[in-house]
Amino acid sequence: MQIVNSSEAVTPSLRGLEDSIDSTAHPLSEGAGGVGNRVVIFDLDGTLLNTIADLGTACNHALAAFGFPLHDLDEYPHLVGNGVNRLIERALPVGHKDEATVLRLREVFVPYYDTHNCVRTQPYEGIPQLLQALKQRGYRLAVASNKYQAATARLVEHFFPNTFDVVFGERPDVPRKPDPQIVHDILTRLGTSQQTWYIGDSLVDISTARNAQLPVIACTWGFCPESDLKAAHPDHLAHHPADILQFIG
Repeated sequence: MQIVNSSEAVTPSLRGLEDSIDSTAHPLSEGAGGVGNRVVIFDLDGTLLNTIADLGTACNHALAAFGFPLHDLDEYPHLVGNGVNRLIERALPVGHKDEATVLRLREVFVPYYDTHNCVRTQPYEGIPQLLQALKQRGYRLAVASNKYQAATARLVEHFFPNTFDVVFGERPDVPRKPDPQIVHDILTRLGTSQQTWYIGDSLVDISTARNAQLPVIACTWGFCPESDLKAAHPDHLAHHPADILQFIG
């Protein structure tokens, strides 16, 4: 899966997504009574956005500030998924993974990432079209991320303005995914839903959906190997964003 590049030829899957968008349709006009009481909850990193280069660069910046060895950027997909503190902990060498060291590096990581989180980050190919199609069909959309709230909100607003109804990242006193509290908070904010889907790219996301008793679609274009996703038995496995529209209608 590649990130969005408008200069590239449109793939068949992307063409199908674009064809599904009716620019004349009212957002809540789909079907009898509409589908405005249906919700789709997305993970952020590895699902909507390819953030790995900026995350890895920020973590390396924090490691370098304290003289720790750096990682190649292609190592970082194996380190992310449970929030910034766990990312830093995993990146630190053995013998230096204590909480005090993690917090010192976080103090360097966060301000750097806050000003460098849109350098190489981009939406995955087909994601903007998928979101447009879902909005047009009346779905309410939400983000549930383990990235800290300020960065989550900034990235969503930058890349997907006026698209999501609720955006939650890591917040004080709220347990991180796979605890389902973030999902419960989203559904409390949105109210009653006839049907809710959870979409993510990691084993953490599959566990989150299971813990929240929601059907889950696992995305193969993210940071987790497809074989690991298959072994976790999601309800569906999506190889392109267009697949998601086919699964949920």
